[in-house]
Amino acid sequence: MIPARYGSSRYPGKPLVPLLGKPMILWVAELSARAVGAENVYVATEDRRIVEVVEAVGFQAVMTTDDALTGTDRLAQAAEQVEADLYINVQGDETLLDPADIRKVRDAKLANMDDVINGFSWISEAEDPHSVNIPKVITNESGELVYMSRVALPGFKDPNHAPKQYKKQVCIYAFTREELSAFRQFGRKSELEYAEDIEILRFLELGKTIRMVETRPGSLAVDVPEDVPNVEAALRQAGQVPV
Repeated sequence: MIPARYGSSRYPGKPLVPLLGKPMILWVAELSARAVGAENVYVATEDRRIVEVVEAVGFQAVMTTDDALTGTDRLAQAAEQVEADLYINVQGDETLLDPADIRKVRDAKLANMDDVINGFSWISEAEDPHSVNIPKVITNESGELVYMSRVALPGFKDPNHAPKQYKKQVCIYAFTREELSAFRQFGRKSELEYAEDIEILRFLELGKTIRMVETRPGSLAVDVPEDVPNVEAALRQAGQVPV
């Protein structure tokens, strides 16, 4: 399931922004179809314009309300309309995901059905760990999420102990319907979720273990209009051409 909100506050109309001439949401739907089959791909949206673009090329769409607090709340609404054993959330702005990583998150969920699953990769030298557009990931030594922040974490007291690399969130998640329902029934953004603007932190308030799964590096999300040229360049470099 791909949550796709037309009325984004940071980037209105983002799912339909053309990348190399093709709407962004279709790039994500197509790579998701390569992972799990087109029959298992649904776009969850509040806007008929997105529905029309998705359905015109044969993908399925689920209408949700326009007041969903987050993409995961939107997914929870959609899950009420589509029955499944588990739901994989692929963010609609992650056009460079490796389909194999979607399957990797799925398989981690199947092996750990009581845990929420989320992806991460290592921040590259071309990325700024201090950018507030990149959620940084803190895990324990068992690979479970301790915290996620827009601040560059972990911190350090002694410069000699400064981390050589930081982990960043990759927006592939896996949930059960019950987990999604509990998330939505929380009824509001948690305090940490609100402060960081990172929705998965709500699951920590629910006492859920969030297991982080390493994915291929090189993921680039479109958060703001300035990201578009970089993502288009990366798509070209990866040999991706619109069809």
